[in-house]
Amino acid sequence: MRAASSPGRYTRFLGSLEDATTLDAAVEAAEPLASRLMSQPRIRSIVRGDITGIPLHTILTDGPFGAWWSAVFLDFFADDSSRRSAQRLVALGVIAAVPTALSGWATWSGKDRPLKRVGIVHAGANAAATVVYTASWRARSRGNHRLGVRLGRAGAVLLLVSGFLGGHLSSGRHASRQGVLHA
Repeated sequence: MRAASSPGRYTRFLGSLEDATTLDAAVEAAEPLASRLMSQPRIRSIVRGDITGIPLHTILTDGPFGAWWSAVFLDFFADDSSRRSAQRLVALGVIAAVPTALSGWATWSGKDRPLKRVGIVHAGANAAATVVYTASWRARSRGNHRLGVRLGRAGAVLLLVSGFLGGHLSSGRHASRQGVLHA
């Protein structure tokens, strides 16, 4: 019975983000740049996934997500080779986050206002994760592996939050319209 009530809480949380008009200022600030990213028909076609059937952002998220989670796995091993590999994977994730973010903003531009509000929080969690992973890479590259691992694990928590929100965005469904909040 407890498991059945959990989705209701998550749906209520997502619905509260969709209805959070306090996020509208951030939405309005981001809209001009995001719209410019989609202004070219060819770019719009690539970002939407007209050729592949899968939006570009959905494909690109595997880069930083995979690199960072692989680094978390390697951090369980104490040998120098695993440490070097984890450091390189963290750097790869930071680099891959840039095109992933750009494609995300471009995709975001086509969403309606409630999903754009969720997208702002999703982008914030991604930006925070990227900053934390950048700090992790710097700590590792300066010989402070222990701090780098701790920061990597903190970044992984942010990735989980971001992934949850991103999954909701990609579903295209509205939590606030499912009768949960306004029943």
